[in-house]
Amino acid sequence: MMEEERKVVDNEEAERADHVNKIMKFTVEKLCELGIFAANDGGNLVSLINLSWKGVVNLLQLGKGALAVKLNVGDIILTLISLANASLRCAAETWSSTLEEPVSAVEARRVFLPVKFYLINAVRIISQYPSEAFYVFKDIILSVIMISTFRIFLVKNELLKFAGDAIAEILEPTSFHMLNSFLNSAQVKSEQKFQILDWLFGDETDLENVPGYSINEAGGMSAIFSVSSGTMQGAKVLFIGRVALFVNLLKNAPDIEDDARLGMARKLGWLLCILTDDDVYSSVLVLELPTMSRTSQKQESDEPLFHFIINALKTFMIVTSSSQAWCDIESFLLENLFHPHFLCREIVTELWCFISRHADRVVVDVIIEKLCSLMKYTEASDLALNPNSLVRKLARFLCVLVTCGPKFMVDKVYNTVVGYNTSQYSPTTYLALLMEGFPLNSLSEKLRSEARQRLVTQYFDFLESFGGKLPREDGSAIYGAPVFALSAALQFQLISISDAEMKTIKFLVAIIHKYRDSSVIKIKDKYRRLLSETLGIISNMKHLYTSNEMEEVILALQKLFISGPALSDGKSFQCKPNLSSFMAGLGYIELEDREDSAISSAMWELYHMLLKERHWALVHLAITAFGYFAGRTTCSELWRFVPQDAALSFDLETGKEADEERFMSELKEFLEKETACPKIKPCPDTINMLAIDGQMLKETFKKIRDLDSMLMICEPMEVDNENQTNRKRKFPDRVTKGVELLRNGLKVMGDALSEWQHNQFDSTDIRDKFLTHFSHLEDVVTHLVSLADSG
Repeated sequence: MMEEERKVVDNEEAERADHVNKIMKFTVEKLCELGIFAANDGGNLVSLINLSWKGVVNLLQLGKGALAVKLNVGDIILTLISLANASLRCAAETWSSTLEEPVSAVEARRVFLPVKFYLINAVRIISQYPSEAFYVFKDIILSVIMISTFRIFLVKNELLKFAGDAIAEILEPTSFHMLNSFLNSAQVKSEQKFQILDWLFGDETDLENVPGYSINEAGGMSAIFSVSSGTMQGAKVLFIGRVALFVNLLKNAPDIEDDARLGMARKLGWLLCILTDDDVYSSVLVLELPTMSRTSQKQESDEPLFHFIINALKTFMIVTSSSQAWCDIESFLLENLFHPHFLCREIVTELWCFISRHADRVVVDVIIEKLCSLMKYTEASDLALNPNSLVRKLARFLCVLVTCGPKFMVDKVYNTVVGYNTSQYSPTTYLALLMEGFPLNSLSEKLRSEARQRLVTQYFDFLESFGGKLPREDGSAIYGAPVFALSAALQFQLISISDAEMKTIKFLVAIIHKYRDSSVIKIKDKYRRLLSETLGIISNMKHLYTSNEMEEVILALQKLFISGPALSDGKSFQCKPNLSSFMAGLGYIELEDREDSAISSAMWELYHMLLKERHWALVHLAITAFGYFAGRTTCSELWRFVPQDAALSFDLETGKEADEERFMSELKEFLEKETACPKIKPCPDTINMLAIDGQMLKETFKKIRDLDSMLMICEPMEVDNENQTNRKRKFPDRVTKGVELLRNGLKVMGDALSEWQHNQFDSTDIRDKFLTHFSHLEDVVTHLVSLADSG
């Protein structure tokens, strides 16, 4: 009997509960209709809007669980989102028209406060019903992206600055909380969080032909709110907003759950990919955004977006350093160490420097040892002088790393590469490090003294032996390596020498004659490289310009470049960067303003040659050199140094109509820009100029990426792993011995040919033909030696 009574009571309670839920469902529906009606009245019925939507939220909170079955909670959330978007769309259309006066903070707050009301109520519902909200997450998060993008458009416009500050304070924290409601909810599974992040920060797709407005176009602001969830990933106008949202997630990593951090770590590659877009690139470099305190959500200060990205990545690295996500971050840093786009490479390099400064010494030592080992593994004498070779890229990265890291790293690298015994010494790797600016001055006192002494001694030893033998490289050494090393050390102000005046100037004159008289292409290339580096050495030793022998150098250079064989040498331009630096120092020479002065005439002709160059890099170097020279010379007739057809004399648009006054105007403007250090402001001209640069960089990046993809395509080769794992290729002993005999014979022939060149009685034609064949033979033997050594 009691069992039957209990069932009756339970049925009555269930009926009453069902009746209450029906009433609540009906009430919620009518309150939603009332809220929509009041909102569509232009916002005049504020009390009714407040009452209706608060009632909806309260009833949903009371009926949690039961109402989820009877009501479509997703539709209610989308209704609130659509009301918020409608208000923002109206504001965007109004503000995108021509404004004559700034939008006041009061007006902006009047627009944004109702929107905040809708978003707060949406957040409350999402927090209570995350599983139901997940089914409409695309439209919810699209609203977050729109607000993030809208804020950036407002910040760009000086007349909308107050509106930009207001949206950052009022709407952005609330909209960001909508996204966090998904990522931090225990009811949302990890797979669902990954799905959200995959949609929000999709795959690294090709950004080449993305349609729609860009951030730099006039109609971009009103186009923000016309994007649907189905077209979000291809909407170019939202790119910068998605970047800002991604960076905000990184910065707020301490408040995000571990599974969401793991998903973010897997999307770091997307960030670098989208930074290659020209509009995003220009915005990242120029825009300054008000940063928000993570705890108080109050505006702290304006910060360049580029710095904001780096600091957010550092925060993310700290938070995830002891979690599963660190493996993905480590892979990301390694894979993008030599990213083809310089901005992405700068970001990754800065993150590595951050690790070197703050990681345990044991970790840093392991990184240094592996990088040095990799450099030695990839070194080759013909690649150390190529700035784009792997050994130079590694050296460049390593130099930045030790410069920004703790001091012990400099000694560690030096000892690893140079060492205390000949077996450990790697001259090619050491030269690559010096050419990338290895900080010798940061070495400990004993090592610094040793390094400087080594550079100077090897340089003078080479000068003493120069001219006695034909230039050649024996597989492991670079001909003239001490000259390259000293030139790099002086360029980076790592060393100074004061007792080399006569020897260095005589050496330069000797190289000029060797380069001029040589007819063998390979040998001529070596002399050309030495000529360029020696010009660089003298340009960094200003006291040499006052020596009497400098006149002989100037006249020799005139004969070489103006009337000599350099005119027919297609590679002579390689000397012109260092020649420009050398010419800048001629301002220290006392000159006579006379047409019959051979020295003055030579300098006029050399400057004419440099200032006629049309390549933008050579134009920049020539103008910089001439500006330095003009500021120090005693010559009063500077017009003699400027040719009528100087590059800067021509009209920039047409490339025609040379004008001397235009040259002086361009020179003045250039020198003023060089001495000024203006703060970049987000004005339209600056952003458009950077967007053009970004487009060029993107095209270069695409070419390199496509080339790398082609190189990766190859047919797989079957290998017997069991037998090949520890097998090392080995040539027969007699082959190795024969190659060694060839190398020794080549050295004997080279010594004999050096003596033959000084014999004036032999036929020059026969000698030149023999030298040409000898140069080819040298290349073949050198290749055989490298193969034998690798075996």
